[in-house]
Amino acid sequence: MAAAEELGSINCGGIPMAVGVQSDMATPALSRFGSEELKRQFLEPSIKGDVVACLGVSEAGAGSDVASIKTTAVKKGGDYVINGSKMWITNGMQADWICLLVNTGQGPAHQNKSLICVPMDTKGVVRARKINKIGMWSSDTAELFFEDVRVPQKYLIGEEGMGFTYQMLQFQEERMLAIAATLLPLQKCIRETAKYTSERKAFGQPILNNQSVHFRLAELETEIELLRSLHYRCIAMFVQGHDVTKFASMGKLKAGRLAREVTDSCLQFWGGMGFTSEALISRFYRDFRLLSIGGGADEVMLSIICKYMNILPKVPMKKK
Repeated sequence: MAAAEELGSINCGGIPMAVGVQSDMATPALSRFGSEELKRQFLEPSIKGDVVACLGVSEAGAGSDVASIKTTAVKKGGDYVINGSKMWITNGMQADWICLLVNTGQGPAHQNKSLICVPMDTKGVVRARKINKIGMWSSDTAELFFEDVRVPQKYLIGEEGMGFTYQMLQFQEERMLAIAATLLPLQKCIRETAKYTSERKAFGQPILNNQSVHFRLAELETEIELLRSLHYRCIAMFVQGHDVTKFASMGKLKAGRLAREVTDSCLQFWGGMGFTSEALISRFYRDFRLLSIGGGADEVMLSIICKYMNILPKVPMKKK
């Protein structure tokens, strides 16, 4: 997490995200539950940086609703035959392998999924297109198709049917990474805005001299420090082996909302310059909008928090 926070010193969101997919999204389940053979083949070269990894969860009809994915892996002989598609896959155009979430059974949606390592040069893997995005331009995002893709059954991570659980565990590390990589950019937004508004004059005085400006920057700085404290508490609990789902969800929710608040408020103080691609604030405004969507939308984070508070309404059972 210290490295993830330091990655935030890079002046864009795309590079930290691409690195984070490799270190904290595509590989944690493999590290925890994969066989020694799988670790040698996929994890070791990923750690060394010899290969690029990506994570295949989202689909066109299943983003935050992970249980609704449609991609399947059917056993035939000693292989899995995979069919389906994945959408919004970070690193997907350049990845050497993908940690792929698929349906391997017909049972309940939370118990019929598995994670499988799939080399991206396997016959039937189609990198359909690089998706154009409003932000994160330096990070490639792909749409992928899997057409009768055959991989050995030994490429299964851990136990069959445990994929949903494994992925939920991976999500916690992904969310903590997202929070960590947000702290420095948001502070930079405030620092750069303070510098610009101290130099830019309007009506005979620096813009920063307006109480509404310097008070607002002080409020935002305070919010960032509160987010940092929550994040560090979450990390400490994680290191101690506690379930951090609630706090990681709180941190992710707060980080996404605060990123929107900071970038929007700061961009406003830049005036017309803030609406140009020449200003760093405009890049942060574009890049960090993703934080409230990717890795679980704000609304999903709220549902998780409500569940841990025991206030989430229960869905009525359907009558047979």
